[in-house]
Amino acid sequence: MSKISTLFKELKRNGKKGLIPFITAGDPDPKLTVELMHALVRGGSNVIELGVPFSDPMADGPVIQRSSERALTQGVTLHQCLEMVKEFRKQDLETPVVLMGYANPVEQMGAERFATEAKAAGVDGVLVVDYPPEECIDFAARMRMAGVDPIFLLAPTSSPERIKEAAKIASGYIYYVSMRGVTGASHLNTHDVASIIPTIRQETDIPIAVGFGINDAQSAKAVSKTADAVVIGSRIIRLLEEAPPGQAVQSLEAFIREIRFALDS
Repeated sequence: MSKISTLFKELKRNGKKGLIPFITAGDPDPKLTVELMHALVRGGSNVIELGVPFSDPMADGPVIQRSSERALTQGVTLHQCLEMVKEFRKQDLETPVVLMGYANPVEQMGAERFATEAKAAGVDGVLVVDYPPEECIDFAARMRMAGVDPIFLLAPTSSPERIKEAAKIASGYIYYVSMRGVTGASHLNTHDVASIIPTIRQETDIPIAVGFGINDAQSAKAVSKTADAVVIGSRIIRLLEEAPPGQAVQSLEAFIREIRFALDS
C-alpha cells in the first residue's frame, strides 16, 4: 500500500479530513522552498503538492502563473524540484509529496527516467494536469511500478466515461476541480461539489480531494463535509506574495494552522 493510501486510511480511521496545500517550487525563492514545506507540515498539512513551474500553465489562473514565472526567472527546473524533495526528505520521511505540473517537462526527461528519479527523490505521487486519464494507461502503470501514485483530475465537465477511466487507473487520490475555469476563481458552490462526489464514489473507493476556490477556513470546512481532503493553492501563493520581508514561513504556518483547526473542529 502506498504512503498516500496509508495516510488516508489513517485519517478515515481517526475521523479526520486531509489538508493538501500547494506551493510552487522556487517561489518566492528557491532557497526557501524546503523551509516552506516543513512549515506546511508543522501547521498540520497531510500531503504537500509541489508545483513544477511551467511557462504555459493553462489550468492555472494569474496568481499561480505569476509564481511559475518567478520560479522560472530564477532557473528552477524539474530536476531542481526533485532535488528539493530530496532535501526535504533529510528531515521528513513521512509526509507524502505530490509533484503537480504539466506534460512538457516530464516528456523532456522521459517518462521512465522521470518515474525512477521521482521515486528516488522521495516523491509519492504525480499529477500531470494535461494528461487525460483515457490516454495515460501506460504512464499510470509505469508510475505505479516505480511506487509513485498517478493522480488525475476530474471536473464538473467530466463525462461519465472520463470518471470511469480515472477511477480505473488513478491511485492515491482523485483531485476533483470544484468549478469550471482556472485556479484562483472565487465562485465556489459547495452544493455543486456535494452533488457530484457521490457519482465519483460510485466508480471508486479512492479518496477524493477537492480544490479550486477554497480560500479560507470556512470554505475548507464546508467542502470537507463531503470530500476526503481539501486542496488550497492560489490563496497560499497570494499569502506568500503579500507576506512582509522575512515573514513568509511564519505567515504560511499560521494560515495552515487556521485551516487545520477548522477541519478538526
